[in-house]
Amino acid sequence: MEWYILPAAFILDLILGDPQFPHHPIRYMGKAIEILEPYFRKPSVRLSILGAVFSISLILGVWLLTSAMMIITRSIHPVLKDVVEILLIYFCISSRCLEDAAISVCESLEQNNLEKAKEKLSFIVGRETAPLSEKGVIRAAVETVAENLVDGLISPLFFAAIGGAPLAMAYKMVNTLDSMIGYKNERYKDFGKAAARIDDAANFIPARVSIPVISLAAQILSARGTCAMKTAIREGANHASPNAGYPEAVFAGTLAVKLGGPNYYHGRLVSKPFIGTRFGQADIRHIRKACDLMLLSSFLWVVLLCVV
Repeated sequence: MEWYILPAAFILDLILGDPQFPHHPIRYMGKAIEILEPYFRKPSVRLSILGAVFSISLILGVWLLTSAMMIITRSIHPVLKDVVEILLIYFCISSRCLEDAAISVCESLEQNNLEKAKEKLSFIVGRETAPLSEKGVIRAAVETVAENLVDGLISPLFFAAIGGAPLAMAYKMVNTLDSMIGYKNERYKDFGKAAARIDDAANFIPARVSIPVISLAAQILSARGTCAMKTAIREGANHASPNAGYPEAVFAGTLAVKLGGPNYYHGRLVSKPFIGTRFGQADIRHIRKACDLMLLSSFLWVVLLCVV
């Protein structure tokens, strides 16, 4: 893969954001999951096995389809292959979209419209937003910026650097499967177990690599790189997810705010430990600061990958 592929995809994302049109590849992944799931549910076989076969089949299918696309476009012309690869990787990242979503929540709070802020927040978080106070909305917005920095940029570009667009697209199928069936509710606790475990494995290295990258960004923005890294090392494991706690802890140390804690998911109160326990509550200004930290971290990650 040419060195300019990743920065071109990143710049395209910064300029255009996530394109909202019906033929987005990630939407096709979601449709494939919805359509094929019933065919993989057989009463005579354990759901955990069926779910594993289902998830692996879709992930491999996306990788094979994208690989075939790269071979075909390269055979037509190398420039066409590069253009298609840039576009496909661009579809896999979402830094601009994440910033826009978080800022829209911030603007609603600045207008003293808590209900509108909750509505906008509900589009980007999995927790229930109705019970949240203003502080809870702010904390959730900062947390989702931190966590989705890994899911929405660091991980897809990590896999793109290793295996080009095919591996980046395969990762997005992993991520999409986890977001659609990786729940511990009655319907998916067995069938979606493999999807959740694969997602955990895929994000294991990127989540930990994010610590020095975000810490460097923190040092540049506010000279808090050391505090950010220490918080990640000390409290990054204090999360139900094996990965999400690390970027959240770096953000907590950078912004000097307390994140995490109990929240409602699908009608059930889930107790989670706090991260950044020695810090105070986040306020509105921290949402914009979190977005600045996310964007600079994204830029530094792209530069690092290009150099490597």
